[in-house]
Amino acid sequence: MSKGEPKLVRGLGLLEAITIIVGTVIGSGIFVAPSIMAGYIQSPGLMMGLWILGGALTLCGALAYAELSSAMPRAGGQYVFLSESFGPLSGFLFGWTYLVAINTGTIAAVAVAFAKYLGVFVPGIGEGTTLFQVGGYSFSSAQAVALVVVGFLTWLNTTGVKTGAAVQNLFTIAKFAAIVVLVVVALLVGKGSLANFRPVLSLDLGPAGVTLGLFAALAVAMSKALFAYDAWYTVAFASEEMKNPERDLVRSLIFGNLGVTLAYCAAVGVYLYMVPIGEMAAVKDGRIAAEAAQRIMGGAGLGFITIAILVSTFGCANGLILTGARVVYAMARDRLFFASAATIHPSYLTPANALLIQGGIAAALTLTGTYSDLLTMTAFSSLLFNTLTVAGLFVLRRTQPNLPRPYRAWGYPLLPALFVAVSSFFLVFILLGDPRNSGLGLILTAIGGPFYLRWRGRPAVA
Repeated sequence: MSKGEPKLVRGLGLLEAITIIVGTVIGSGIFVAPSIMAGYIQSPGLMMGLWILGGALTLCGALAYAELSSAMPRAGGQYVFLSESFGPLSGFLFGWTYLVAINTGTIAAVAVAFAKYLGVFVPGIGEGTTLFQVGGYSFSSAQAVALVVVGFLTWLNTTGVKTGAAVQNLFTIAKFAAIVVLVVVALLVGKGSLANFRPVLSLDLGPAGVTLGLFAALAVAMSKALFAYDAWYTVAFASEEMKNPERDLVRSLIFGNLGVTLAYCAAVGVYLYMVPIGEMAAVKDGRIAAEAAQRIMGGAGLGFITIAILVSTFGCANGLILTGARVVYAMARDRLFFASAATIHPSYLTPANALLIQGGIAAALTLTGTYSDLLTMTAFSSLLFNTLTVAGLFVLRRTQPNLPRPYRAWGYPLLPALFVAVSSFFLVFILLGDPRNSGLGLILTAIGGPFYLRWRGRPAVA
């Protein structure tokens, strides 16, 4: 980039970094995924175990990412890490998949979840309510609302990084407080039953799990939990806009993900306390949080948790849109994407074109599948590249031993190796358990190959 051209502004501090993590991670998954998971597994112990394991995996990954982020605090996060570890093709394929499946698919799923919960107040909105048909394909009212959400937040984030960050701070604090209130009130009211946790550990499978077998059922159920934990790494994408990335990236990755894990496990515990796992899968539209809140506080509880979830999903989509466009921007700056995506808005100093491209793809994905389908596709693709990125930590320790590392991953090499091993197990069985949606993620990644051949070799933007 030449002198005098607009550049990204360093406007994000530690608070904004933590709220980006918490805000993008806590979206729709924790309020819907447990109900979907109950269709595969009917054991309270296994249900809680998957959420605890997901949090542990996330923390192991965050420790590795903290080292990578402190050593390479540049816009693009994983795109940069993978390019340095395995070469530009791997970085490009991540960025491409993040654009066409992982991030945009998550934005789409979260926006649809927003619409589903809006249906509590506006009964005509839902995935089962057809708005119009084109060529035999039905478009639901939930998809229409999701399109509006994606469009509005894309526009909002073009107006400045501080604008997007301010929205993120407000909505993150509100959603985290709502989970705390739900947990505390459930314990104080005491309308649930500890008998719902018995037998603590069994191998009972739900209707969808019986046809898959134990390991595949566990893996597909885990994919829903991993979707809820996903986006824990997104703050690294915006590291070039942080005031003190070497210090604040590490702290935000660790403390942000610890907070999310505690909140998730507490919430799932409350769901099980209030709703027997055998009833979870039958909850309408998967609104397990709304069902639990209604049993705790009646109609007032339903209204409270619905508002909280609308705030949560809106804030989550905002955080994903804010950070995800930085990956597209970084690729374009390296001449591995359309050059126009590297343009910084002259007034707002944001990657406006990258935001528009990302918003357009997210809007298209809202029209392609159901919420559950989007969960599996995005979780599988994301876990695949997360595994490769953590494996890259071992490569960089060997190939670039003198790279400045303000923070070195705690527990190395054991914890990163554990992350890679456990993640690889779930990747195999997610693919076996849901080949259609996980395979779609692989196909979308492979489509990026010809584009890389088209763009490679062009000089990077100075």
